[in-house]
Amino acid sequence: MRVLITGGSGFVGQRLCRRLKEAGHRLLVVSRDPERVRDRLPEGTEIRRSALDFVDTPPQAVVNLAGESIAARRWSEEQKERLIDSRVNVTRDVVRLCEQLQASDGHAPAVMVSASAMGYYGDQGDREVTEQTPPHDEFAHRLCKRWEEVAQEVEAFGTRLAILRLGLVLDVGGGSLQKMLPPFKLGLGGRFGSGKQFMPWVHREDVVRAILFLIERDDLSGPFNGSAPHPVTNAEFTRTLARHLHRPAIFPVPAIVLETAFGEMSRLLLTGADMRPARLLEAGFTFRFPTLEEALADILG
Repeated sequence: MRVLITGGSGFVGQRLCRRLKEAGHRLLVVSRDPERVRDRLPEGTEIRRSALDFVDTPPQAVVNLAGESIAARRWSEEQKERLIDSRVNVTRDVVRLCEQLQASDGHAPAVMVSASAMGYYGDQGDREVTEQTPPHDEFAHRLCKRWEEVAQEVEAFGTRLAILRLGLVLDVGGGSLQKMLPPFKLGLGGRFGSGKQFMPWVHREDVVRAILFLIERDDLSGPFNGSAPHPVTNAEFTRTLARHLHRPAIFPVPAIVLETAFGEMSRLLLTGADMRPARLLEAGFTFRFPTLEEALADILG
């Protein structure tokens, strides 16, 4: 099968590409800088600058992962627009590709799995969150909502759409854990604010497995929470990570410090959602790493 991946050179994308290649699929990857990312991808991967450049090589499935890191820099109004555009523009190109393929030979891709994030729900306090939970209106929600709305346009061309709302993706070599490890290894880790805010998380291996599951299951569409079935609070995460590293975690960061340093972006650290993967579990998906203990034991050894 020909699979088009946007964001294929990213933290999740690289692992997904490797798994797809091992399964014998043909990889079509979108990247703004093909030469720079070539060494990160399996041999034989076709890399082009836009999804629209693959109109002559029609994909049968699409995985849409592209988007600038939401925590890359402080949220000025300009940065907010950049975050939106980095997701919406690439997704819109995929929609246009589907439209062109449907018009030319009547065969748009059969399925698209499109990433979104736990930010869709906004701050939910300690409420248990499923795919049916009404969102709290704030920037992270509006960003994810806009991203999802553009992705939904592929359905007009007969493409089945599954949206995967991801928690914090954990593994070595990137993602949130990569940023947390240096201070924790020095014994300088600690909770953020009260530590009571929930941190939905998921092992990168389970993200890849969930994407493949959603591609293969023709009966599944709509939003799915892409996080492990046992979320933890920030305080619990902090204690567990410190224990696995055999280090203390006695340096909490007061909310006022984070708010002063990061402005509105501090909400990513100080708020959260007790997000549960209700629909994935109902569909029969089994997590390889359902608890944080199991995930960190695998990642950190």
